Amino acid sequence: MTDAAANPIWPSPTGDADLRAEVERLRAEVAALKARAEAAEAAADHDVLTPALNRRGFMEAVHRAMAWCSRYGSPAVLIYLDMDRFKSINDDLGHAAGDAALIAVARGLMANVRESDAVGRLGGDEFALLMLNAGIEEGREKARRLAESLSTEGFEWEGRKVALGGSFGVRAWTGHTDADVWLAEADAAMWVRKKAR
Repeated sequence: MTDAAANPIWPSPTGDADLRAEVERLRAEVAALKARAEAAEAAADHDVLTPALNRRGFMEAVHRAMAWCSRYGSPAVLIYLDMDRFKSINDDLGHAAGDAALIAVARGLMANVRESDAVGRLGGDEFALLMLNAGIEEGREKARRLAESLSTEGFEWEGRKVALGGSFGVRAWTGHTDADVWLAEADAAMWVRKKAR
């Protein structure tokens, strides 16, 4: 009697092949689960409609930027955008057109920032832009160019061009330790400009 026959636990050639196949199957399953977990984590930080970050993802970027600025003495600026006439787009052209407008705004913002910057949709028709290594004047100039781009480019809807507009508020980082306060200051600056217009 051979050792393999005497001891059923002893691996046989077919048992080895089955074991290797099972290990490979489990490795593939683990890789698939890891990919799904990474995709779910990325989705948790991104807006469901536009290519921008959602509020959670954007605020995480702001927290990281504040830590970086504090540690290295780098400047940073927040730009807050509230779209103009968004309600009339929804009312006159429908919600699908409103969605297309939001997507166009997010794409326009993202096309005009550096890789180190962040764009977030904070909710509804409000967006924010975080610029690292930029001061208040750079932020104001960026807001001016973005406002111009929104009004001249607009977006296409059912074969026609629809104008877009927005009110921007700019607030430089001045040692803020609370991201919500910094964002609220940019929001308040936006409302001052919106009322003035």
